[in-house]
Amino acid sequence: MVIRNKKVGCLNLVSISFICLLFSVSNLLITIKYTTAQAFYPFCLGDSNYTINSTFQTNLNHLLASLSNPVDNSIIKNGYFRNATVGQSPDTVYGSAQCRGDVTLDACQTCAKVATQEIKGENGCPNSKQAIIRLDHCMLRYSNQYYFNSMQAEPRQPFLSDESVTDRDRFRPILANLLKRIATEAVVNKGITNFGIGDANYTNGTRIYGLVQCTADIPPLSCYNCLVGAISYLPNCCDGSRGARVISPSCSIRYEFYPFLNSTITPSPPSSMDPTPSNDMKDEILTTESLQLNFAIVSAATDDFSEANKLGEGGFGSVYKGTLADSWQEIAVKRLSKNSGQGEQEFKNEVTLVAKLQHRNLVKLVGFSLAGEEKLLVYDFMPNGSLDGFLFDPVKCTQLDWERRYNIVAGVARGLLYLHEESRLKIIHRDLKASNILLDVDMNPKIADFGMARLFGHHQIQDNTNRIVGTHGYMAPEYVVRGEFSVKSDVFSFGVLVLEILCGQRNRSFHSSDIAGDLLSYAWTHWNNGSAIEILDPTLKDTFSRSEAMRCIHVALLCVQEIVADRPTMPRVVQMLNNSVIGQDYIPSSPAFLADIKRHIELQGYNESVTCSVNEVTVTELYPR
Repeated sequence: MVIRNKKVGCLNLVSISFICLLFSVSNLLITIKYTTAQAFYPFCLGDSNYTINSTFQTNLNHLLASLSNPVDNSIIKNGYFRNATVGQSPDTVYGSAQCRGDVTLDACQTCAKVATQEIKGENGCPNSKQAIIRLDHCMLRYSNQYYFNSMQAEPRQPFLSDESVTDRDRFRPILANLLKRIATEAVVNKGITNFGIGDANYTNGTRIYGLVQCTADIPPLSCYNCLVGAISYLPNCCDGSRGARVISPSCSIRYEFYPFLNSTITPSPPSSMDPTPSNDMKDEILTTESLQLNFAIVSAATDDFSEANKLGEGGFGSVYKGTLADSWQEIAVKRLSKNSGQGEQEFKNEVTLVAKLQHRNLVKLVGFSLAGEEKLLVYDFMPNGSLDGFLFDPVKCTQLDWERRYNIVAGVARGLLYLHEESRLKIIHRDLKASNILLDVDMNPKIADFGMARLFGHHQIQDNTNRIVGTHGYMAPEYVVRGEFSVKSDVFSFGVLVLEILCGQRNRSFHSSDIAGDLLSYAWTHWNNGSAIEILDPTLKDTFSRSEAMRCIHVALLCVQEIVADRPTMPRVVQMLNNSVIGQDYIPSSPAFLADIKRHIELQGYNESVTCSVNEVTVTELYPR
């Protein structure tokens, strides 16, 4: 492993590590060779430093002290992981610590204490506001930015032995199969979270020993993807090396030709099946078995669904805040009511879809639980709740300045683009609205609630249903009238949402004015009158960017056009939001007015086939998909 303060030319280890990070971003490969058993890897991230004796440093010292003390053996047996937050903005410090899954309590405590000292020392990352340090038995990370529960696979840093194998052609497939097998087992087995070990025969009784580990706060699928990325990186950095590590912020892999583990954990025997799961097998593994949580554990995390932990309630049931005891991860638990309308099929639909989706603007599914009539969905906890809680509150709406509103619009657009075009699946959300946009600690938007989502084939354009479900004020007219839905249905809902974000008022409960009775017609009338900027929320005053505001209004009106073919696709929406000029070819036509849709429902007598919510509660489909 790397020796502390080892000189290479005139550079010490810290300088080399920092340069390696910079070069890896530029796809230029630098590797560090190790020769000793003591490993010490600092990652100094970012270019921001704190001042000595500042509030940030005080908060950092408190944070490191809290992270360096595992309390009992039961934590170690479950894979020690702890995260913590200390201080208030702008001096907030976020941190986490994790020990290798095979170490003892004493070894974990010793390593954690050493890490807290070294990370601030001259050979670590002195005065840095973002740093990661990895020792043989543990890792420690802190940052001035929120990073919990997010997979970060890059930058990757390789460290390798200075000895090589003699038969690389034989060595490569054996090593790849070993690492991929234990990567799969790390996210499937019910042992230590996101941790796997194993070995394989090389030749003449010589064995290769491997270890993989992710931070315990990221979901299994994210862990698997991080590990596979690290494994795929080995041929570029370490081809033929007799020992190597590849380290990234969220995961690490290691292999050696000697047994380096420090416990009596027995590696799983090699499987007779292909160690690399097919897409279907991997998806099935990672969306059912590995994500299913014990009901008692989730119940305990929410203090038996206490009223004090309730975050909200709707037609589907209630949402509770909780903390998982084994990882200290904060979660939001969606407890479906028995009469919610979401049956087992809808429940499985949401679990299957969300578990396969990985994007920074989509909420992350942590797991689920089925126990009798109890159905629980467990998500990442979003500390700022849902967008509607800010947008339509007369006091909290002032926290949504123009920059935040514009970032929310752009983030939701990127999330929809991913659902429609960029994921392996093609997803129509069908219930995009302000209450289904969650906000993380930095007010970044996350699209949530996939209970009504539909899966399309990549070449499929449209589908229809004889039972219309959704939320009043967001549904596209062709969906309400004819049961037809497509990506353009989501585009319509996005347009409504953007107008709500700009105006600060709900479409369905728009305060009537002299010129219009609903939000869409209000915006349309002002657009035609050349006074579109007047629709903006008065709390924004003169703090907004006029060009960005006009661009958002323009895009929103294009999205809510009554004629489906006239609405842009989400790739085009994202492109228009990113460009300063949309172009004269994109002139919006009249929107589908809310009053006309309501009147059509009444005249056609769709009481049996249309179920709309008038209180922001989603009504889910009762028939199987």
